[in-house]
Amino acid sequence: MAQINDNFIKIPATYLFSEIAKRVAQHKEENPTAPIIRMGIGDVSLPLPDASVDAMIVAANEQRSAETFRGYGPEQGYAFLREAIVENDFKSKGIAIESDEIFVSDGAKSDTGNIGDIFDVSNRVAITDPSYPVYVDTNAMGGRAGEPTASGAWTNLVYLPCNAENNFVPALPTEKVDLVYLCYPNNPTGTTLTKKQLAVWVEYAKANNAIILFDAAYEAFITEENVPHSIYEIDGAKDVAIEFRSFSKTAGFTGTRCGYTVVPKQLLGTSSTGEKVQINKLWNRRQTTKFNGTSYIVQRAAEATYSAEGKKQVKALLDFYKENARIICEGLIKAGYTVFGGVNAPYVWAKAPAGLGSWDYFDYLLKEKNIVTTPGAGFGASGEGYVRFSAFGSRENTIEAMKRLEK
Repeated sequence: MAQINDNFIKIPATYLFSEIAKRVAQHKEENPTAPIIRMGIGDVSLPLPDASVDAMIVAANEQRSAETFRGYGPEQGYAFLREAIVENDFKSKGIAIESDEIFVSDGAKSDTGNIGDIFDVSNRVAITDPSYPVYVDTNAMGGRAGEPTASGAWTNLVYLPCNAENNFVPALPTEKVDLVYLCYPNNPTGTTLTKKQLAVWVEYAKANNAIILFDAAYEAFITEENVPHSIYEIDGAKDVAIEFRSFSKTAGFTGTRCGYTVVPKQLLGTSSTGEKVQINKLWNRRQTTKFNGTSYIVQRAAEATYSAEGKKQVKALLDFYKENARIICEGLIKAGYTVFGGVNAPYVWAKAPAGLGSWDYFDYLLKEKNIVTTPGAGFGASGEGYVRFSAFGSRENTIEAMKRLEK
């Protein structure tokens, strides 16, 4: 009989969002007419930009003709999209990134999980707490996390608490680490780092030969000038950082699936024999072996977001969700909550009433208010006592949810 990877049975059998779906389904079964408002999972509610849909229709029609048909594309992404990304997301901000440092994928979730393939199991990993569960679970699957403890923490991971006491700014590790996951604007807390605060991490990585895995999936929601959209705004970051981006929340591609990862060619790792190796080449090798590339039709849709009309339409989407976040923040504060985030991010991090744990309060809001949130404890120990509200719902539901909480 084939032996399995035991690391898979060490992780919790139920993924956070699967457990949420299970509890919501049970509540709905017991209360078929319950007017449930979903403010938990970060799925969008508005349709794709017209520019993207139009581009997909044109691209799909190209598949009817032998002259314009596309089969396998480049695993790294088509040049038209990679060049549009370089021009609009980086060059326009004074950041020098080359197109062969861009790798188009089916989303940031895949890439933040798959990036571990190119790093040895011996690497020590630091993770902010709370954090997106994929960072923890994929390192556990890869054997870098060690063993789970009774508290839910892993023995080989280094946790960097982010809480109200430290203004959600993680302290530098006090022990040697090789890989550091940073997500800003942050999921789940909605908080950010300033350029000065992020520069501290770049200097740390340079001084300690560490690599930062920087998840910038929510950068489009940034409104404050001193908050960096990219880690590459920091001098020296290309020597120490990989950046992950997504069209999911920026342009509503949660179901369409498209993102990209930036791996600078000057970023180096070390082999077991001490040889310096380009991380860019390793990621390229991984992708060409395990990935056949993102759909041509989807990449044309992503490219269209950079057109003049596409930019206007994307801005309208973002403005809608930003306004939802404002409504949630104001509504929660009016109802007596202590809240964080919601300014540069689509998430609002709210403290549960005293004496209630995250899951207890999740259940209360679900059963008594018919509001679905995400329990903070599902993101790590430092998330206990909080719930996350998502701004990706409809305007009507967002306003109604705040009215329910006022009561």
